[in-house]
Amino acid sequence: MMEDKVSQSLDQDLVARVQRGDTAAFDLLVRKYQHRVAAIISRYIRDWSEVQDVAQDTFIRAYRAIRSFRGDAQFSTWLHRIAVNTAKNHLSSHNRRPPGDDIELEDAEQFESGLRLRDNDTPERELMRQQLEQTVLAAVEALPPDLRDAITFREVEGMSYEEIAERMGCPIGTVRSRIFRAREVIDARMRPLLDHDQTPKRSHA
Repeated sequence: MMEDKVSQSLDQDLVARVQRGDTAAFDLLVRKYQHRVAAIISRYIRDWSEVQDVAQDTFIRAYRAIRSFRGDAQFSTWLHRIAVNTAKNHLSSHNRRPPGDDIELEDAEQFESGLRLRDNDTPERELMRQQLEQTVLAAVEALPPDLRDAITFREVEGMSYEEIAERMGCPIGTVRSRIFRAREVIDARMRPLLDHDQTPKRSHA
């Protein structure tokens, strides 16, 4: 399907950006696949707080390994394997037995679709989500380096303000200011899309 090819092309572009050092691009991959990863993990683990922890661990492992990703398989398939292995390792570390059969990617996609339907997602909302992702990426790329690094360390890598301050060699107050300014710029770029999406429909009754 054309949509699948477009999605795969977008994945390839984002992966290449991450491999070149653009960590903000990884945030878009997280946003794109967070529901699917959670769906996969929830077939192994029932507690939602654990699912969230394991999903975060999955993306951390993927980020650390992404430079070795060569595109022999689709990114979604590669990420699916990491999610399954991370879920199994989590269960093993807590002396709990994983299911005998792995969750197939197609099953995970069907389960994810059910989650999306319950979240009232529509094709229009999916298109809006993709437009927002592209807008966020463009906004982050356009930021001055100090703002881009600060927001990336915080939102993508999950670093604390103290860790960012040490990494960037500046006071915590400066870190907070940079992150605030970066969010302002990104929000300003996103606001027209969000305002359009939330415009009330006129009744013809």
